[in-house]
Amino acid sequence: MDQEFVQRMYTSLTNLKTDIISNLVASSEDFKEIVEGMDPKDLADIASDDIDRKMIEAIGAQDLKRLKLIDAALTRIQQGKYGLCMKCGKRIPQDRLEAIPYALMCVECKTAEERRNR
Repeated sequence: MDQEFVQRMYTSLTNLKTDIISNLVASSEDFKEIVEGMDPKDLADIASDDIDRKMIEAIGAQDLKRLKLIDAALTRIQQGKYGLCMKCGKRIPQDRLEAIPYALMCVECKTAEERRNR
């Protein structure tokens, strides 16, 4: 794979990682504010606070999953295996990597996996 492209993807992955970490820190602070701001209230307010808390947790879980995928992609770059499908070993098209720089599989393998999971 073209080294210039890999370097560009490394920069993109590093920037994504920084953004996610910033979002997680902000979410964590928002979550802390919600918990600290809870006073004895009526049931509707408590339910609303619970929904807010669950939403923040869900966003955090999604970001954590992406963070793991990004770290795995950065490791593959260091190992010289970036851009190779983890399932079949074929090259992942550059267009796909530009859209999803942490993609693990080529389009065909990912599509087949999604069909199996339905």
